[in-house]
Amino acid sequence: MTLPYDVPPGLLEQAELGPDWADWLDRLPALFHSVIADWALAYDGPPRHGYCSLVAPVRTPAGLPSMLKVTFDGDEESLHEAVALQHWNGRGTVVKLLRADPHRRALLLERLHVRDLSAIDDLAACELVAEFYRRLHVPALPQLRTVTSYVERWVDALTTLPRNAPIPRRLVEQATSLGREFVADPASVGVIVHGDLHYENVLAGDREPWLVIDPKAMSGDPHYEPAPMLWNRWDELVATGNVREAVRRALPHAGGRRGRLGRRALDAIRSERARDWVVVRMVLNANWSIEDAQRAERALDADERDWITRCIAIAKAVQD
Repeated sequence: MTLPYDVPPGLLEQAELGPDWADWLDRLPALFHSVIADWALAYDGPPRHGYCSLVAPVRTPAGLPSMLKVTFDGDEESLHEAVALQHWNGRGTVVKLLRADPHRRALLLERLHVRDLSAIDDLAACELVAEFYRRLHVPALPQLRTVTSYVERWVDALTTLPRNAPIPRRLVEQATSLGREFVADPASVGVIVHGDLHYENVLAGDREPWLVIDPKAMSGDPHYEPAPMLWNRWDELVATGNVREAVRRALPHAGGRRGRLGRRALDAIRSERARDWVVVRMVLNANWSIEDAQRAERALDADERDWITRCIAIAKAVQD
């Protein structure tokens, strides 16, 4: 027996990213149901999915509403999600881990609501996320991979980017230089960072009003965190008519004023360092879209070009 429903089309599309993805997606229905059977869970509604995971509502043998999450086994960044969730143990307003099987990359999590921080005013949402930073950034566990181990490899890939790639050369060179400086800086590691904390990764809960989900847990730098808050709710930033000012209001920036995320964020977060991490992360994001298209041996599609344009606009806005 496999799933009582189809794997969502949006997740199946990831098969074009390579044979490892295609193999995992082929195995996913049986893999998912094997966890259901082994843990004596009952299906309890239609599934959802993220970029690299299938998530479905289930009930435990005792009838507890929960969520079962199975993640792509080739996704390095989520490798230690269970370790971090177990360490936080629901503290820091993080979703609680009920059970884990690292071999199958399966997590049983407390069930939250569908409503996320996109449903509230962006100023209020930024204030909440800044508070989450303070509560999540505890000393890193020794088994966590470091942000710098990833960034070193990602920045090296920028050196192979063709000069005619749709990213301004000055940004590529700047991100490469800044990334290497971060890799060499001991301050770039040491605390647990979420890695992908943004509006849609905070859901309404019952135990707490809002709970953080989906950490890409690493030993890192608190300044690494704010970038995802800038590339989400993009339509609202564009609607202001001044993307540069809207982005800079949401980030502690070089001009010295404290932005929305800066009001209650850690005192250690200096605007210049957060800005530089944004530049590095946005250029890397743009490059990954180029690499995805190259891997699939096709031209960039319209969505990818729009995404690259967004990445460039943010990288420029935080420093122009």
